[in-house]
Amino acid sequence: MGEAREVMDRLTDAVTAHPDLKVVGELYAEDAVAFTPDEGELRGRDAIVAYWRTMTEAVPGATFEALHSYEAGDTAIDEGVYRGRNTGPLELPNGETLPPTQKEVRIRGVDIATVKDGRIVDYRLYFDELDFLGQLGLLPPDEPF
Repeated sequence: MGEAREVMDRLTDAVTAHPDLKVVGELYAEDAVAFTPDEGELRGRDAIVAYWRTMTEAVPGATFEALHSYEAGDTAIDEGVYRGRNTGPLELPNGETLPPTQKEVRIRGVDIATVKDGRIVDYRLYFDELDFLGQLGLLPPDEPF
């Protein structure tokens, strides 16, 4: 196992099985850049840790089931399923906060992390945001055509 795979596995553990935002912060370079479907581009370690804080508080005790894990040079890629119950408030990109829905979520996604000198410098997270919001019951009901 290479450095990128080790760092990605530690990140997954720090945001799911054993949430630890201090560890999350240690895994990102100070000037890291991340891209997420719900927040867009995040610049800097502090912004990225704040993103993970929102997720770990909104869905505490979440799990991640890796379906495929890869490593190519300095980059690790995971495809998997994130599961949990929304028991904490969810901060929205516009600054509003939604109360917990108590709904279960199951989100299939892909994480890509590029690592230099033991820290993530570039991180990409892909998941279907509409599917996530729908599972939380936050979308209007489908209208028949």
